[in-house]
Amino acid sequence: MSRLRADFLLLLNAIIWGAAFVAQKQANDFLGPITFIGFRYLVSALVILPFAVWERSQTTRALEKNDYAFACLIGLILFGGMSLQQIGLITTTATNAGFLTSLYVVITPFAAWFFMSQKPNGRNIFACIVSIIGAWLLSTNGAINKINIGDLQILLSDFGWATWIVFVSIFMQRVDRPFFLAFIQYILATLLGFTFGLSFESISFESVQNCFWPIFYAGIFSGGLATTLQGIAQKYTPATDAALIVSLENIFAALAGYIFLAEKLTPTGILGCVIIITAVLIVEIKVLSKNET
Repeated sequence: MSRLRADFLLLLNAIIWGAAFVAQKQANDFLGPITFIGFRYLVSALVILPFAVWERSQTTRALEKNDYAFACLIGLILFGGMSLQQIGLITTTATNAGFLTSLYVVITPFAAWFFMSQKPNGRNIFACIVSIIGAWLLSTNGAINKINIGDLQILLSDFGWATWIVFVSIFMQRVDRPFFLAFIQYILATLLGFTFGLSFESISFESVQNCFWPIFYAGIFSGGLATTLQGIAQKYTPATDAALIVSLENIFAALAGYIFLAEKLTPTGILGCVIIITAVLIVEIKVLSKNET
């Protein structure tokens, strides 16, 4: 797969993840946040299972104990990050959640430097800073708003997302098994979600029934499709660049919030969108120039 095709998969991932903030926000009206995680990743695991079985039949490399352990660690990080994000959505908007989540873009280059010895270059750092400025304009109209507990929870999840992106890159470079990795993550998140969710949150058949569409979208598209596509793409796109491209999700989160939740999208917000796109183009122009030479 070429780098450009991998980047396109990451763009598709950003679109799906951005719209998922609406589904996640709506899910909190019916289910506890951790119980919802259990349901959404159960659907994702069922969707990915046949692909994981097919993938196993196509490879001759046997998985080692370290591979299983590393995949489980990535799954734990996914569950932790998603739990903080889902709980945070109870008290913040989908638009703010999209912006605050995008802050992992700044953390990812340093996580890649720490875990992979990939020292960030000036172009990447500049693009990350530009992206954050755009996300700030998009979500706050350039104002400094009071931060609530939900915002802080989502900010904390950013450290998990940055580490998760880097670890997925490491795993895909060692073991080219994206469907295996996705299935292990999803089944672990399912077990943890139901264990903690059913222990501390109330649930009824009616609440699950009312949450069908958020579970359906988050389970099939956000988890089953988008997260798996990211795993495939990160074999070819460095972690820092991948995080920057996926940060486009906050544009699509704002658009989805505007369309489905009547959240405002102002001229200043639109300017923020343009700035974020510019940040991604800073990286993509370098990729295009390499392909032309």
